[in-house]
Amino acid sequence: MMVTMKKTSNAEDRHPFWDQADQLRKNKTAMAGLIIILVFVVCAILAPVLSPHNPIEASLYDQLKPPVWYEAGTSKNLLGTDDLGRDILSRILYGARVSLLVAVVSVGIAFFTGSLLGAISGYFKGFIDNIIMRIMDIILAFPHILLAIVMVAYLGPSLKNAMIAIGVIYIPRFARIVRGSVMEECEKDYVAAARAIGAKDMRIIFNAIFPNCLGPLIVQTTLGFASAILDAAALSFLGLGAQPPTPEWGAMIAMGRSLILRAWWVMTIPGLAILFAVLGFNLFGDGLRDALDPRMRD
Repeated sequence: MMVTMKKTSNAEDRHPFWDQADQLRKNKTAMAGLIIILVFVVCAILAPVLSPHNPIEASLYDQLKPPVWYEAGTSKNLLGTDDLGRDILSRILYGARVSLLVAVVSVGIAFFTGSLLGAISGYFKGFIDNIIMRIMDIILAFPHILLAIVMVAYLGPSLKNAMIAIGVIYIPRFARIVRGSVMEECEKDYVAAARAIGAKDMRIIFNAIFPNCLGPLIVQTTLGFASAILDAAALSFLGLGAQPPTPEWGAMIAMGRSLILRAWWVMTIPGLAILFAVLGFNLFGDGLRDALDPRMRD
């Protein structure tokens, strides 16, 4: 009897984080997504070590060489070369750095700005809430990729401006999530107690309320990485993102589109890199959502 009571007490004292971690670990698709993400992260970090060639070094003698496994004996490049003789494998590895950088910076901009605006809007309500939410509605009224194109065209084509544009168009996603969560938390007793003892509004928002809103934000951040990689590739494909000779997956697809019949690997391999990177973040994001949502647990 004493042993049984001890086990029950330990189960009750267990932090919910460990239950969520167990739920996530049991989700095979989420673990597959995490493995894919880790592979790309490792490739990005170790790109100088793993790359067999300089990613921007051209070689007129090695133009449009097929992958070594496609036509054995005709090429020394594992994934072939592009129309300038640059090694595609090396450009894919360095391109992972660019894509992950864009994802982290742009989603970071959206996370911090959107969380701040959403928290202020949900806590103070009234006039402030109306002003902030109407601005968010205006941003959401435009197709997000079109708005990003307009912003980058105005600021000037560059990777930095593409990151800023993607970050801005994602702000409403985070602002709405935080606003809804803050408004729900404001009705709870601990907020009333904090107000009663004279705690300042900003302290209540960011020390008491905001930590309880992190669950849906973490999920949105993970899924936002996937969307940012896609949007960055789209902008680079249009010539508004990373500029030559920067190895970026969208720009590589744009370069290879006219060669699809002659050298399919120039366009197809960067497309597959985008596919798997986005798939990894989406699978992991879905698993996080299931783990953090009590209604989805076994």
